[in-house]
Amino acid sequence: MLAAKTFPLSSHHTKTTIYPKPSRTFPCTVFPTTRTRKSRVKATSCLKLSAPEFAAKTRVQILSEALPFIQKFRGKTIVVKYGGAAMKSEALQASVIADLVLLSCVGLRIVFVHGGGPEINHWLNRLGIEPNFHNGLRVTNASTMEVVAMVLVGNVNKKLVALINKAGATAIGLSGIDGRLLIARPSPNSEKLGLVGDIASVDPSALRPLIDNYHIPVIASV
Repeated sequence: MLAAKTFPLSSHHTKTTIYPKPSRTFPCTVFPTTRTRKSRVKATSCLKLSAPEFAAKTRVQILSEALPFIQKFRGKTIVVKYGGAAMKSEALQASVIADLVLLSCVGLRIVFVHGGGPEINHWLNRLGIEPNFHNGLRVTNASTMEVVAMVLVGNVNKKLVALINKAGATAIGLSGIDGRLLIARPSPNSEKLGLVGDIASVDPSALRPLIDNYHIPVIASV
């Protein structure tokens, strides 16, 4: 499921299967599939159904459970924070992307903000720079900041955009620099942390045309 857990589609939701069929309103059609103890108990009663009939029955059941949430959140803008720790597993990452595309397809306006701490550490180590933290925040000098921007904006961001596009939605990669989206001020502990800041203001005007057309902005936190 999404790391932010903003949209509980179903208490039994375990897997999402994507069917890239065109939709009149949204760019793809996505249906979740589940395997639960209850469904396994009922499996013998469904043996008489063909595979397509069984799949259709399952999709109808899941969509019926999800309908109240779809109606509640349809048209709302939802900001999802995707942390770097959830990117370590390819299976988990694929599940997150599938859920994200599902939310977009049922009418939520998704803004996807991501980190990438483990990937940053990996590249710092490859370049011989020791990662350093203070109270859980990365100590960031000029050379570290150069690597952070390279990894988050040039690597992680574009990989996520490609995965979302491949899954059937349309993603646009951005960072806080683009369109003056994020304006930061120095952290109160800037003497110890270096180039680490707090958000002073957000200008979403560059995002509105994207989310109005159900594109997914993917924003690197630089």
